[in-house]
Amino acid sequence: MNLTVATPQNSTIVRHNHSLWRLVRAYFAVASRLLPDLARRHAERLFTLPPRYPGRRTHPVDARRETVVAGKHSLAVWQAGRAGAPAVLLVHGWGGRGMQMGSFVAPLLAAGYQAVWFDQPGHGENRRGAVALPDFVRAVEALTATHGPFDAAIGHSLGAAALGVALRRGVVLGRVVFISPPSSIDEHAHNFARLLGITPRVHEAMRRRLERRYGVRFAEIDRIDELQQLRVPALFVHDSADVAVPFRHTLRLSERMPGARLLKTYGLGHYRVLRDSAVVAAVVDFVRARVEALPTELPVLPRPAPIY
Repeated sequence: MNLTVATPQNSTIVRHNHSLWRLVRAYFAVASRLLPDLARRHAERLFTLPPRYPGRRTHPVDARRETVVAGKHSLAVWQAGRAGAPAVLLVHGWGGRGMQMGSFVAPLLAAGYQAVWFDQPGHGENRRGAVALPDFVRAVEALTATHGPFDAAIGHSLGAAALGVALRRGVVLGRVVFISPPSSIDEHAHNFARLLGITPRVHEAMRRRLERRYGVRFAEIDRIDELQQLRVPALFVHDSADVAVPFRHTLRLSERMPGARLLKTYGLGHYRVLRDSAVVAAVVDFVRARVEALPTELPVLPRPAPIY
């Protein structure tokens, strides 16, 4: 069975026709009851194997390419900008690539920053294989050690979640931007189990297996109340109609970070929010600490005329 599944952080859809998807659910409905260990192995593979990135394949500017080791993974890393300038780390999400964050690069360079972006473990130019959020966190920690300190970091989706966990683990950032961040890996796993139609027994076996593999419990990853201890300036950007990661996830997270700002967008969804020029400008302004005129909603709609 060779399927490309995008998990809730990356739209939770199977990129095949509906009839094949019905067969997949039928398979897991039977296998979960008759062959639970086989169903667990197949579900775990789908849960941890990133889909192929379908977007653009060119980098936004000429950049220096390097390789950084993060645990058992070797990461393709790119860096552009004047040597010695303050650096900003760009962190893509599940199923993406470093170049997916490219809309931020030229504006950051124009503002006098260096930009550092990379392909997450199991993504892009890196060797494919099973990965999960802890691998993303280790990648952020590795890049902070090799290319930091960072004046700011901008993360999208699961990449934003990795930034939050890394901050809780002690990574130091000057400022941080969370774009469309999920707030719970446990909720994600439950949604994934419902999507496949696996039984609670198989779902629990998959969770325990993943926790043993990565040496961390889902409950520990989901301790978002720890964000209250952080004092890093934070901006949350999220679209009101995001179907991949609902807007309520950002509300949960932003309410726990002291002084966090929230930028709510309309009609951009989970991915176009990364390419919208007004969003990019607002994010770069936040990175530059120009927050006086930072909008709270985009597009900024005219107020209705008063009725006399």
